[in-house]
Amino acid sequence: MRPLRVAVVARSVFPLHGPGGLERSVYDLSTYLTGAGAEVTLITRPPDRTAGAGTLDPSVSVRFVPYWTFPFAGRRGTTVLDRSTAYPLFGERAGRAAWELVRRGEIDIVHGFGASVLGYARRRAGSPAPLVLNPQGLEEFGATDPSRARLKRAAYLPLRRAVRACARHADCVIATDRALEPAVLAHLEVPRERVRVIPNALDLPEIDALATPSEGTRVRAEAGVNPEDVVLLSVGRIEANKGFHVLAAALGALREHSGPIAEGRWRWVVVGTGPFRSRLDAAIDAAQIRDRVLFTGRVEDRRLHAWYEAADVFVHPTLYEGSSLVTLEAMAHRRPVIASRAGGLPDKVQPGVSGWLVPPGDPSALAAAISGALADPERLPAMGQQGRLIVERKFSWEAAGAATVRLYRELLAAPSGARGPVVS
Repeated sequence: MRPLRVAVVARSVFPLHGPGGLERSVYDLSTYLTGAGAEVTLITRPPDRTAGAGTLDPSVSVRFVPYWTFPFAGRRGTTVLDRSTAYPLFGERAGRAAWELVRRGEIDIVHGFGASVLGYARRRAGSPAPLVLNPQGLEEFGATDPSRARLKRAAYLPLRRAVRACARHADCVIATDRALEPAVLAHLEVPRERVRVIPNALDLPEIDALATPSEGTRVRAEAGVNPEDVVLLSVGRIEANKGFHVLAAALGALREHSGPIAEGRWRWVVVGTGPFRSRLDAAIDAAQIRDRVLFTGRVEDRRLHAWYEAADVFVHPTLYEGSSLVTLEAMAHRRPVIASRAGGLPDKVQPGVSGWLVPPGDPSALAAAISGALADPERLPAMGQQGRLIVERKFSWEAAGAATVRLYRELLAAPSGARGPVVS
């Protein structure tokens, strides 16, 4: 039997375009599929000059499609304006490239991320290759900044239309968490029977090889963090919807209470870069915690995972979220998590077991959770271990990858007229 031939279509992929959640998901999916014996053709945009060194699995065939951003639209894929103009146009070209491969009989199934398969969806009628759509976090359907919600929602209208068009023509739409399934149904307007829950996942052997506890000790020392200090770690792009300004306010409030925060025996380490940095700096200054905050900027993979090992608690104060691979990575490193009850996070963080969940945008609730965590440090290792077990059971590629291949086989085995209904 010949190998399964899959076209994976996405706007970005690690390491060609940085280390974000979408980029990691595309990389891990492509790597898993080739390891499982599939032939993968990845359709994406040309590499970013600023992404740094790194290559894809040599077994993955890559086809680059131009991504032309417009004047004043900002960096590719990082602004609302770019996502609602250049991104759908890229999706038309990239999806058309996938359709050409299918038309030539070179592809069995198309797996698209977000609006990247728009050109294939529009040509879907009569195509022999089923379309699987992973819409990812659906940020374009959520208000990530309440003060700008109306403006942002209006700006995202073209992208929402593009993603809905992709979903309408997909044989199956993936929800990356059980908690996100209602949002997929509501926003994409697809029947429940065409939705399958398959989580974003981690390659645990690779994670374990990236950093050890001793490397965590080393990275703390190199950054000048005292051995007795509590390290609170946050990882992500510095933009408004990540809620880092909320965490700054919470830490500022805790300075007036007893415990490690009030006594100055702590550091907040932020790994990432982004356009919200100046506003976050202002929030940090207002909270009077400047001397306790360490910005690392973007770091390479090994150093990022060394910081997971260096941390005592991972804090993810996001206002809106999709699946959150960084939270899974922290859990894989056995770190307890304090996170917002947003997006797919309730599927991962179990209150009282592996961490704490708080309402998004609530600095008082966030401060209370941090205070509770630091008041009883003896239980933190056990909570971290429970987090690791959750990842092993539900969020490893061993489980998610096998579920994805089973989905492909089901769709290919169904008569073309019967494709669409897929039981979750």
